[in-house]
Amino acid sequence: MFSADRFFTAINPLIRTILRSPVHWLLSWGLMLITVTGRRSGIRRTFPVGYQRAHDQITVMISEARRKSWWRNLIEPAAVEMRIKGSVIQGTGVHVPADAAEFLECAEGTMRRVPGLAASWGIAGYNRRAGLTDEQRVQLERNVALVRITVSG
Repeated sequence: MFSADRFFTAINPLIRTILRSPVHWLLSWGLMLITVTGRRSGIRRTFPVGYQRAHDQITVMISEARRKSWWRNLIEPAAVEMRIKGSVIQGTGVHVPADAAEFLECAEGTMRRVPGLAASWGIAGYNRRAGLTDEQRVQLERNVALVRITVSG
């Protein structure tokens, strides 16, 4: 079965190159680069991610979160670097637990704006007027992680 998430993971090197280039505007309307330092290894790694920004707050919803590990470096608040629309920005990122009200609010708000994301998050039959069912909430909590970043300065 086709997985959009796995497809984009496969082309991450190309996406990183574009987001670092003068033609970043092709993708930077909804994608940014995030650089996270491993809490154990100390190794810095950079990933393209979808994001939403409201003033000095940036949220990143991570699909297929179980198979990804970068966001686990933000269980405790930690410094991150972002490249957004061609500019390098510093911030502090933290994982928002799935049982937090903020997690559900962000996920539902995102799905209302972009209903197609529900399927990529493993949520079948999402109705943006009715909201999530209990079963869909469980699926969401199982498949998605949320990181909140506060922009520095």
